[in-house]
Amino acid sequence: MKRRPRALTLRNTLMMIDLVQLRTFVAVAEEQHLTRAAERIHISLSSASAHIRGVEDALGTQLFVRTKRSLVLTRAGELLFKRAKALLNEAALLQSFSVELRGQVEGTLVVGSSSEPSAGRMGKIAVELRSRHPLVSLDLRARLSSGIHQGLKNGELDIGMLLDRPTHADFHYYELTTVRFRIAGPIAWKEKIEGASWTELADLPWITPAASSVVYASLRSQLFEDKGIELNSVIQFDNATLGREMLYAGAGMMLVREEYAIQGAKEGLLAISDVAAAERSLFMIHLASRKNDPLIRGFVDAAYNTWPEMKLHVPQGNR
Repeated sequence: MKRRPRALTLRNTLMMIDLVQLRTFVAVAEEQHLTRAAERIHISLSSASAHIRGVEDALGTQLFVRTKRSLVLTRAGELLFKRAKALLNEAALLQSFSVELRGQVEGTLVVGSSSEPSAGRMGKIAVELRSRHPLVSLDLRARLSSGIHQGLKNGELDIGMLLDRPTHADFHYYELTTVRFRIAGPIAWKEKIEGASWTELADLPWITPAASSVVYASLRSQLFEDKGIELNSVIQFDNATLGREMLYAGAGMMLVREEYAIQGAKEGLLAISDVAAAERSLFMIHLASRKNDPLIRGFVDAAYNTWPEMKLHVPQGNR
């Protein structure tokens, strides 16, 4: 007999489902894939599967339909998804309130970074935070930029470090520094690279980021695609370290951080094109609704001490 959907109220959800299960449900709904969701929230595949079964059993209804390549939300799943994201955000705010009630800053801050840890001086921020608030622990996670935005909204992350633009009204952005990118390639191609035109550069073999890398994609578009030029991509990566390994091995051209390009040129491994450089700002971000959270304030204060030049940007609509 087919299970009948129950009314999906916040009250029922709170009574029957714990937040861990709910966070897994949201991750699976966003990734549309059980394995990717499990990897994203750092749990085993069996645990993720058990969490989804637990939510479905508690509500007495099916939340996903499996297709050949993905998991698609049912109508009941769509209804729960909208409310679950709001509930997870409220849970984070409630946790912040409990910290204030205790009168001392303690707990765990989950920080997601899509950028090089050294670029954000993460180590120095961590040392400063521990000296100010010894009861605060850090949980550091590597994420793509898009995953950081999702993680902050769903309560998986508390702070994000990423190359971005201050466009989302849901967040507060703290500009840390400007990161420059250069076009570099194997030293063996030095004569081909130096003095080459945009089209000649694009015709060389390229190492390019996966479509999920929003920042690299926008930089590539700014430099080439807006000119109507398509890159000859032969290798794709979803992790900048993997991309640089291919670059240093001589596998192709790559848009790379300036400091790595210069270091590679000094070591005799890379040749750098002088046609152009691109820039993006490195930001620390958090949900605007958590601006008074003691844990968030503690991290921001530690960051200000590490980055005295740090500037706050509040997008229009959240002032």
